[in-house]
Amino acid sequence: MTAFLSIIIVLFIAIAIWQMVKIFDLAQVGVSNNQVANDHDNRLNGYLMIGFLIFIYVITIVCMVKWGDLPLMSNSASEHGPGIDNLMIISMVIIFIVQTITQYLLHYFAFKYRGEEGKKALYFADNNTLEAIWTIIPVIVLAGLIIYGLFTWNTIMNVNEDDDPLVVELYAQQFNWKARYAGEDNTLGQANVRLINIDNANILGLDESDPNAQDDVITTELHLPVGRPVLFKMRSQDVLHSAYMPHFRAQMNCVPGMITQFGFTPTVTTAEMRQTPQMIDKVANINRIRVEKSKELVAKGEAELERYEFDYLLLCNKICGKSHYNMQMKIIVETQEEYDAWMAEQKEFKDSLLK
Repeated sequence: MTAFLSIIIVLFIAIAIWQMVKIFDLAQVGVSNNQVANDHDNRLNGYLMIGFLIFIYVITIVCMVKWGDLPLMSNSASEHGPGIDNLMIISMVIIFIVQTITQYLLHYFAFKYRGEEGKKALYFADNNTLEAIWTIIPVIVLAGLIIYGLFTWNTIMNVNEDDDPLVVELYAQQFNWKARYAGEDNTLGQANVRLINIDNANILGLDESDPNAQDDVITTELHLPVGRPVLFKMRSQDVLHSAYMPHFRAQMNCVPGMITQFGFTPTVTTAEMRQTPQMIDKVANINRIRVEKSKELVAKGEAELERYEFDYLLLCNKICGKSHYNMQMKIIVETQEEYDAWMAEQKEFKDSLLK
Protein backbone atom coordinates (compact mmCIF):
# COMPACT_ATOMS: atom_id res chain seq x y z
CA MET A 1 0.00 0.00 0.00
CA THR A 2 2.83 2.42 0.87
CA ALA A 3 4.59 1.64 -2.40
CA PHE A 4 1.38 2.24 -4.36
CA LEU A 5 0.82 5.60 -2.66
CA SER A 6 4.44 6.57 -3.32
CA ILE A 7 4.03 5.78 -7.03
CA ILE A 8 0.82 7.83 -7.17
CA ILE A 9 2.52 10.81 -5.48
CA VAL A 10 5.50 10.64 -7.86
CA LEU A 11 3.07 10.45 -10.81
CA PHE A 12 1.15 13.51 -9.61
CA ILE A 13 4.40 15.44 -9.12
CA ALA A 14 5.49 14.54 -12.66
CA ILE A 15 2.14 15.68 -14.07
CA ALA A 16 2.35 18.93 -12.10
CA ILE A 17 5.86 19.65 -13.45
CA TRP A 18 4.70 18.84 -16.97
CA GLN A 19 1.77 21.24 -16.67
CA MET A 20 3.99 23.96 -15.21
CA VAL A 21 6.36 23.64 -18.18
CA LYS A 22 3.42 23.98 -20.58
CA ILE A 23 2.17 27.06 -18.73
CA PHE A 24 5.67 28.57 -18.85
CA ASP A 25 5.86 27.99 -22.62
CA LEU A 26 2.45 29.56 -23.19
CA ALA A 27 3.40 32.57 -21.08
CA GLN A 28 6.41 33.50 -23.21
CA VAL A 29 5.78 36.93 -24.71
CA GLY A 30 6.87 37.57 -28.30
CA VAL A 31 7.66 33.92 -28.93
CA SER A 32 5.84 32.17 -31.74
CA ASN A 33 3.76 29.35 -30.37
CA ASN A 34 1.53 27.25 -32.56
CA GLN A 35 0.28 25.12 -29.68
CA VAL A 36 -3.48 25.67 -29.84
CA ALA A 37 -5.97 23.26 -28.33
CA ASN A 38 -8.21 21.67 -30.95
CA ASP A 39 -11.50 19.81 -30.59
CA HIS A 40 -9.69 16.53 -29.96
CA ASP A 41 -7.69 18.04 -27.09
CA ASN A 42 -10.76 19.62 -25.54
CA ARG A 43 -12.78 16.41 -25.86
CA LEU A 44 -9.95 14.40 -24.31
CA ASN A 45 -9.68 16.80 -21.37
CA GLY A 46 -13.44 16.72 -20.90
CA TYR A 47 -13.48 12.91 -20.69
CA LEU A 48 -10.47 13.00 -18.34
CA MET A 49 -12.42 15.31 -16.04
CA ILE A 50 -15.30 12.82 -15.95
CA GLY A 51 -12.82 10.00 -15.35
CA PHE A 52 -11.24 11.87 -12.46
CA LEU A 53 -14.71 12.54 -11.01
CA ILE A 54 -15.44 8.81 -11.10
CA PHE A 55 -12.05 8.13 -9.47
CA ILE A 56 -12.89 10.57 -6.63
CA TYR A 57 -16.23 8.91 -5.95
CA VAL A 58 -14.82 5.37 -6.14
CA ILE A 59 -11.94 6.11 -3.75
CA THR A 60 -14.38 7.85 -1.39
CA ILE A 61 -16.70 4.82 -1.36
CA VAL A 62 -13.77 2.44 -0.81
CA CYS A 63 -12.48 4.53 2.11
CA MET A 64 -15.93 4.70 3.70
CA VAL A 65 -16.45 0.95 3.38
CA LYS A 66 -13.00 0.10 4.72
CA TRP A 67 -12.46 2.83 7.33
CA GLY A 68 -15.84 4.52 7.63
CA ASP A 69 -16.82 3.18 11.04
CA LEU A 70 -15.21 6.28 12.63
CA PRO A 71 -13.97 4.43 15.76
CA LEU A 72 -12.90 7.68 17.41
CA MET A 73 -16.52 8.80 17.30
CA SER A 74 -17.74 6.02 19.57
CA ASN A 75 -15.28 5.69 22.45
CA SER A 76 -15.58 9.00 24.29
CA ALA A 77 -15.06 8.63 28.04
CA SER A 78 -16.12 12.05 29.31
CA GLU A 79 -19.45 13.70 29.99
CA HIS A 80 -19.04 16.26 27.23
CA GLY A 81 -17.57 13.75 24.75
CA PRO A 82 -20.83 12.89 22.91
CA GLY A 83 -21.44 16.62 22.29
CA ILE A 84 -18.01 16.99 20.69
CA ASP A 85 -18.60 13.85 18.63
CA ASN A 86 -21.99 15.09 17.42
CA LEU A 87 -20.46 18.38 16.34
CA MET A 88 -17.72 16.53 14.47
CA ILE A 89 -20.17 14.15 12.76
CA ILE A 90 -22.48 17.01 11.68
CA SER A 91 -19.50 18.93 10.29
CA MET A 92 -18.25 15.86 8.42
CA VAL A 93 -21.69 15.13 6.93
CA ILE A 94 -22.10 18.72 5.71
CA ILE A 95 -18.58 18.75 4.27
CA PHE A 96 -19.22 15.42 2.53
CA ILE A 97 -22.48 16.62 0.97
CA VAL A 98 -20.97 19.91 -0.21
CA GLN A 99 -17.89 18.15 -1.56
CA THR A 100 -19.99 15.60 -3.45
CA ILE A 101 -22.18 18.25 -5.10
CA THR A 102 -19.47 20.79 -5.90
CA GLN A 103 -17.07 18.19 -7.32
CA TYR A 104 -19.84 16.87 -9.58
CA LEU A 105 -20.72 20.35 -10.84
CA LEU A 106 -17.07 21.30 -11.36
CA HIS A 107 -16.20 18.23 -13.43
CA TYR A 108 -19.53 17.97 -15.26
CA PHE A 109 -19.45 21.62 -16.37
CA ALA A 110 -15.83 21.22 -17.52
CA PHE A 111 -17.03 18.32 -19.68
CA LYS A 112 -20.32 19.80 -20.90
CA TYR A 113 -18.94 23.21 -21.78
CA ARG A 114 -15.62 22.12 -23.21
CA GLY A 115 -14.32 24.13 -26.15
CA GLU A 116 -15.62 23.27 -29.62
CA GLU A 117 -14.86 24.90 -32.95
CA GLY A 118 -17.50 27.47 -33.87
CA LYS A 119 -18.98 27.44 -30.35
CA LYS A 120 -18.79 30.69 -28.40
CA ALA A 121 -19.16 30.92 -24.63
CA LEU A 122 -22.03 33.04 -23.30
CA TYR A 123 -20.74 35.78 -21.00
CA PHE A 124 -22.66 37.09 -17.97
CA ALA A 125 -21.48 40.38 -16.47
CA ASP A 126 -23.30 39.50 -13.25
CA ASN A 127 -26.20 37.46 -11.91
CA ASN A 128 -27.64 38.74 -8.66
CA THR A 129 -29.74 35.61 -8.06
CA LEU A 130 -26.78 33.22 -8.31
CA GLU A 131 -24.57 35.47 -6.21
CA ALA A 132 -27.26 35.66 -3.52
CA ILE A 133 -27.63 31.87 -3.50
CA TRP A 134 -23.94 31.05 -3.16
CA THR A 135 -23.49 33.74 -0.54
CA ILE A 136 -26.56 33.25 1.66
CA ILE A 137 -26.49 29.44 1.85
CA PRO A 138 -22.84 29.20 3.09
CA VAL A 139 -23.49 32.04 5.55
CA ILE A 140 -26.48 30.21 7.06
CA VAL A 141 -24.66 26.85 7.25
CA LEU A 142 -21.46 28.31 8.72
CA ALA A 143 -23.38 30.49 11.18
CA GLY A 144 -25.26 27.42 12.38
CA LEU A 145 -22.05 25.43 12.85
CA ILE A 146 -20.30 28.31 14.62
CA ILE A 147 -23.22 28.95 16.99
CA TYR A 148 -23.55 25.22 17.76
CA GLY A 149 -19.79 25.07 18.34
CA LEU A 150 -19.87 28.06 20.69
CA PHE A 151 -22.66 26.54 22.77
CA THR A 152 -20.74 23.24 22.91
CA TRP A 153 -17.53 25.06 23.89
CA ASN A 154 -19.27 27.09 26.61
CA THR A 155 -20.82 23.92 28.03
CA ILE A 156 -17.36 22.35 28.29
CA MET A 157 -15.47 25.35 29.63
CA ASN A 158 -17.96 26.55 32.25
CA VAL A 159 -16.94 24.28 35.12
CA ASN A 160 -19.42 24.66 37.96
CA GLU A 161 -17.53 25.33 41.19
CA ASP A 162 -20.58 24.13 43.16
CA ASP A 163 -19.89 20.60 41.90
CA ASP A 164 -16.68 20.57 43.98
CA PRO A 165 -14.38 19.59 41.10
CA LEU A 166 -11.13 17.82 41.82
CA VAL A 167 -8.35 20.35 41.16
CA VAL A 168 -5.28 18.95 39.40
CA GLU A 169 -2.33 20.72 37.82
CA LEU A 170 -0.76 19.31 34.66
CA TYR A 171 2.86 20.45 34.48
CA ALA A 172 4.56 20.17 31.07
CA GLN A 173 8.29 20.21 30.43
CA GLN A 174 10.60 18.80 27.80
CA PHE A 175 9.89 15.91 27.65
CA ASN A 176 7.53 14.62 30.35
CA TRP A 177 4.43 15.41 32.37
CA LYS A 178 3.90 15.81 36.09
CA ALA A 179 0.53 15.90 37.86
CA ARG A 180 -0.01 17.93 41.04
CA TYR A 181 -3.08 17.23 43.17
CA ALA A 182 -4.47 19.97 45.41
CA GLY A 183 -4.60 17.74 48.51
CA GLU A 184 -7.18 17.79 51.29
CA ASP A 185 -7.93 21.52 50.95
CA ASN A 186 -8.48 21.09 47.16
CA THR A 187 -6.52 24.31 46.63
CA LEU A 188 -3.26 24.33 44.73
CA GLY A 189 -0.37 26.14 46.37
CA GLN A 190 1.41 29.00 44.62
CA ALA A 191 4.21 27.98 42.24
CA ASN A 192 6.74 29.60 39.96
CA VAL A 193 9.47 28.15 37.78
CA ARG A 194 11.98 30.47 39.48
CA LEU A 195 11.40 28.54 42.71
CA ILE A 196 12.45 25.20 41.25
CA ASN A 197 15.10 23.63 43.47
CA ILE A 198 16.26 20.23 42.31
CA ASP A 199 18.56 19.85 45.30
CA ASN A 200 15.54 20.16 47.61
CA ALA A 201 13.25 17.97 45.45
CA ASN A 202 11.07 20.99 44.69
CA ILE A 203 10.83 20.00 41.05
CA LEU A 204 7.75 22.10 40.17
CA GLY A 205 8.73 25.32 41.86
CA LEU A 206 6.13 25.31 44.64
CA ASP A 207 6.21 28.13 47.18
CA GLU A 208 7.39 26.31 50.30
CA SER A 209 5.98 29.05 52.54
CA ASP A 210 2.45 28.75 51.12
CA PRO A 211 0.19 26.72 53.49
CA ASN A 212 -1.91 25.56 50.53
CA ALA A 213 1.15 23.94 48.97
CA GLN A 214 2.03 21.75 51.98
CA ASP A 215 -0.53 19.01 51.22
CA ASP A 216 -0.12 19.08 47.43
CA VAL A 217 0.79 15.72 45.89
CA ILE A 218 3.11 15.42 42.87
CA THR A 219 2.90 12.26 40.74
CA THR A 220 4.04 10.91 37.39
CA GLU A 221 0.78 9.05 36.84
CA LEU A 222 -2.66 10.62 36.57
CA HIS A 223 -5.47 8.95 38.56
CA LEU A 224 -9.04 10.24 38.23
CA PRO A 225 -12.20 9.12 40.05
CA VAL A 226 -15.02 8.23 37.67
CA GLY A 227 -18.09 10.46 37.76
CA ARG A 228 -16.38 13.37 39.54
CA PRO A 229 -15.71 16.68 37.72
CA VAL A 230 -12.02 17.47 37.32
CA LEU A 231 -10.62 20.97 36.81
CA PHE A 232 -7.15 20.96 35.27
CA LYS A 233 -4.78 23.89 35.74
CA MET A 234 -1.95 23.73 33.19
CA ARG A 235 1.58 25.15 33.23
CA SER A 236 4.64 24.81 31.02
CA GLN A 237 8.21 25.07 32.22
CA ASP A 238 9.91 25.76 28.91
CA VAL A 239 8.13 25.83 25.52
CA LEU A 240 4.58 25.67 24.23
CA HIS A 241 3.06 22.24 24.90
CA SER A 242 -0.51 21.00 24.47
CA ALA A 243 -2.26 18.68 26.91
CA TYR A 244 -4.22 16.26 24.72
CA MET A 245 -6.43 13.50 26.14
CA PRO A 246 -8.16 12.05 23.06
CA HIS A 247 -10.60 9.68 24.76
CA PHE A 248 -11.85 12.52 26.95
CA ARG A 249 -12.14 14.91 23.97
CA ALA A 250 -9.95 17.37 25.85
CA GLN A 251 -7.10 19.55 24.66
CA MET A 252 -5.60 22.78 25.96
CA ASN A 253 -2.31 24.54 25.30
CA CYS A 254 0.22 24.79 28.14
CA VAL A 255 1.78 28.22 27.77
CA PRO A 256 5.00 29.32 29.53
CA GLY A 257 4.33 32.16 31.96
CA MET A 258 0.58 31.66 32.33
CA ILE A 259 -1.99 29.18 33.64
CA THR A 260 -4.59 27.70 31.32
CA GLN A 261 -7.41 25.40 32.36
CA PHE A 262 -9.80 22.75 31.08
CA GLY A 263 -12.37 20.61 32.87
CA PHE A 264 -14.32 17.42 32.25
CA THR A 265 -16.02 14.56 34.06
CA PRO A 266 -14.72 11.02 33.35
CA THR A 267 -17.56 8.59 32.70
CA VAL A 268 -15.83 5.28 31.85
CA THR A 269 -13.20 3.62 34.02
CA THR A 270 -10.07 2.15 32.49
CA ALA A 271 -11.29 -1.36 33.37
CA GLU A 272 -14.66 -0.75 31.70
CA MET A 273 -13.08 0.65 28.53
CA ARG A 274 -10.80 -2.37 28.28
CA GLN A 275 -13.88 -4.62 28.22
CA THR A 276 -15.71 -2.87 25.38
CA PRO A 277 -15.95 -5.05 22.23
CA GLN A 278 -14.30 -2.37 20.13
CA MET A 279 -11.31 -2.08 22.46
CA ILE A 280 -10.98 -5.84 22.80
CA ASP A 281 -10.75 -6.15 18.99
CA LYS A 282 -8.29 -3.26 18.76
CA VAL A 283 -5.99 -4.63 21.46
CA ALA A 284 -6.11 -8.11 19.92
CA ASN A 285 -5.15 -6.69 16.52
CA ILE A 286 -2.27 -4.67 18.01
CA ASN A 287 -0.96 -7.74 19.85
CA ARG A 288 -1.13 -9.82 16.66
CA ILE A 289 1.12 -7.26 15.00
CA ARG A 290 3.42 -7.19 18.03
CA VAL A 291 3.71 -11.00 18.00
CA GLU A 292 4.91 -10.87 14.40
CA LYS A 293 7.37 -8.14 15.31
CA SER A 294 8.48 -10.14 18.31
CA LYS A 295 9.33 -13.11 16.08
CA GLU A 296 11.59 -10.85 14.03
CA LEU A 297 13.34 -9.58 17.16
CA VAL A 298 13.81 -13.09 18.54
CA ALA A 299 15.29 -14.18 15.22
CA LYS A 300 17.76 -11.30 15.52
CA GLY A 301 18.58 -12.28 19.09
CA GLU A 302 16.81 -9.26 20.60
CA ALA A 303 14.30 -9.11 23.46
CA GLU A 304 10.69 -10.14 22.95
CA LEU A 305 8.05 -7.39 22.90
CA GLU A 306 5.64 -7.14 25.81
CA ARG A 307 1.92 -7.56 25.18
CA TYR A 308 0.01 -4.31 24.76
CA GLU A 309 -2.76 -3.36 27.17
CA PHE A 310 -5.03 -0.36 26.70
CA ASP A 311 -4.58 2.72 28.87
CA TYR A 312 -5.87 6.24 28.61
CA LEU A 313 -3.02 8.62 27.80
CA LEU A 314 -2.12 12.25 28.24
CA LEU A 315 -0.15 13.30 25.16
CA CYS A 316 1.56 16.45 23.95
CA ASN A 317 -0.07 17.71 20.76
CA LYS A 318 2.58 20.29 19.93
CA ILE A 319 5.90 19.50 18.27
CA CYS A 320 7.91 20.64 21.28
CA GLY A 321 11.34 19.20 20.45
CA LYS A 322 13.25 16.14 19.33
CA SER A 323 11.70 13.82 21.96
CA HIS A 324 8.16 15.14 21.55
CA TYR A 325 6.95 11.67 20.50
CA ASN A 326 7.85 10.29 23.92
CA MET A 327 5.93 12.89 25.95
CA GLN A 328 3.02 10.96 27.41
CA MET A 329 1.58 10.02 30.79
CA LYS A 330 -0.75 7.19 31.72
CA ILE A 331 -4.24 8.12 32.93
CA ILE A 332 -6.11 5.68 35.18
CA VAL A 333 -9.83 6.25 35.68
CA GLU A 334 -11.11 4.27 38.65
CA THR A 335 -13.77 4.20 41.32
CA GLN A 336 -13.72 6.74 44.13
CA GLU A 337 -12.67 4.02 46.59
CA GLU A 338 -9.74 2.95 44.41
CA TYR A 339 -8.72 6.57 43.92
CA ASP A 340 -8.82 7.25 47.68
CA ALA A 341 -6.71 4.17 48.36
CA TRP A 342 -4.12 5.24 45.77
CA MET A 343 -4.03 8.82 47.08
CA ALA A 344 -3.45 7.56 50.63
CA GLU A 345 -0.20 5.98 49.43
CA GLN A 346 1.19 9.24 47.96
CA LYS A 347 3.55 11.62 49.71
CA GLU A 348 2.49 15.19 50.39
CA PHE A 349 4.80 18.00 49.27
CA LYS A 350 5.95 18.84 52.79
CA ASP A 351 6.98 15.22 53.34
CA SER A 352 8.78 14.87 50.01
CA LEU A 353 11.15 17.82 50.54
CA LEU A 354 14.74 16.94 51.30
CA LYS A 355 15.63 18.49 54.64
